Amino acid sequence: MEGMSERAYAEHAGISRGAVQKARKTGRLVLFADGSINAAASDARRGASTDPDQQMRSRGGISVASEGPAPAVSGPGDSTSYIKARTALTVYQAQERQLSIQKKKGVLVDRARAETLVFRLARQERDLWVTWPTRVAALMAAQLSADMEKASGKAVTIETAILQRVLETHVREQLDTLADLRVSLE
Repeated sequence: MEGMSERAYAEHAGISRGAVQKARKTGRLVLFADGSINAAASDARRGASTDPDQQMRSRGGISVASEGPAPAVSGPGDSTSYIKARTALTVYQAQERQLSIQKKKGVLVDRARAETLVFRLARQERDLWVTWPTRVAALMAAQLSADMEKASGKAVTIETAILQRVLETHVREQLDTLADLRVSLE
């Protein structure tokens, strides 16, 4: 016999005899003419065609180094980079599902929609303040004239147009101050 038997190769590779038989059937083993297993070539072929995650699970989740302690840095043939990527993908998918559930429950809202609504609300409030002096100037002028007449006993007239200009000036100053405020949804 040129190479190894199934049993010997299973012991060499650290896998079960059934796994060796399965690998033989799927063509992941290199065989000599007599049907024995070429260990070096089979190890290379199995390593290239087997999912690293599956290899780790078959070993119980522990990396087995061929000689000495396990390497500290993962190399191109090491499966830890694959496991890290797979873990990152799983975490991302879980977070995506969680966000989807929160959206459906109404806990989360679309950022663009929220910004549009905040902008619309601020615009409506600004428009109300801009028109406020026009709406209240005549009432305020009449009320102030009446109050001053009561207090002084003389007829006092406050011009509505003057009061409206004064109110508009102060309202515009306040709105200019508020225009510097920015909403941050982050």
